[in-house]
Amino acid sequence: MVWYNEIRGEHLMNYDEIVKKWQQKPISDVADIDLKLHNFRILFAYHSGKIENDRIDYHDTREIFENGKVSNYTGDIRTLFEQKNQKDCYEMLKTLIVEKAPLSIELVKKIHFELSKGTYDESRFAKGERPGEFKKNDYIVGYFDAGSDAINVEADLSGILEEINSYNGDRILKAAAYLHAGFENIHPFADGNGRVGRTIMNYYLIINNHPPIIIFEEDRKEYYKALEEFDRKEELEHLISFLLGQCEKTWNKR
Repeated sequence: MVWYNEIRGEHLMNYDEIVKKWQQKPISDVADIDLKLHNFRILFAYHSGKIENDRIDYHDTREIFENGKVSNYTGDIRTLFEQKNQKDCYEMLKTLIVEKAPLSIELVKKIHFELSKGTYDESRFAKGERPGEFKKNDYIVGYFDAGSDAINVEADLSGILEEINSYNGDRILKAAAYLHAGFENIHPFADGNGRVGRTIMNYYLIINNHPPIIIFEEDRKEYYKALEEFDRKEELEHLISFLLGQCEKTWNKR
C-alpha cells in the first residue's frame, strides 16, 4: 500500500494524525482512489469476507483483484464468487465516490447485489430472497434474535440514511459507527449484511474525507461484542473506540 510504504520507519500515527494525512491528498478522480486504496481494497476484501467465511484466502483475494482470476483453485465456488464480488463492488463504487453520491436505498441495494450475486443458496431462493432485494422473511440475528421485521426494513433504513446524509458535524467516525450499528441492527437482507454494512460504512467515511477502516478478522470477537452492546443498550462508545483502534491498526500496519 502506498501509505504503508510512506510510513515505514516513522512513529505509529494516532487517529488524528491519520485523518490529517488522509485529508492532505483529496480525491479528485478515479486514479486518486486507486492510488490511495491500492492495497487497502485487497486487505479490506479479505478481512471483511473472512469475518463470516473462514475459507477465504488472502492470496486468492489478491489474485482476483490483480489478475481477475485465480490459478489452480480447488475450493468452494461460493467463496470465489464472494471475493470476485468484492472487486466488482469496489469498481462500481469508484465513480460514485468521486461524485460523493449520498447513500440511498437504491445504492444500498446495488451494493448488496454486487456483493451477493451468485452466492444465495437454494433455500433462500425458495423463500423468494434475491440479491439486491430486502429480505422477505424474518431471520434470527443479533442479541435479541430480532432485526427489523421485513415489512419495516425500508422505512427503518430510510430513517438512518436520512439522519446520516443530513449530518453536518465534525464527528464523522461517530456518525459512521451509528450508521454501521444501525444497519446491522436492522439486518435488512437475508444474507450478506456484514459485508454490506462494512462497505457502506467505508463509503460514508471516504465521501466525507475520512480514511476507511479494515475490521480485522482476528478482532471479530471484539467487533461482535461492540455491536451487541448497541443492540442491548443503544450505546455507541464501545464501537467508536473499537473503530478508532481498527483505523490506527489499518493505517499503521507494517
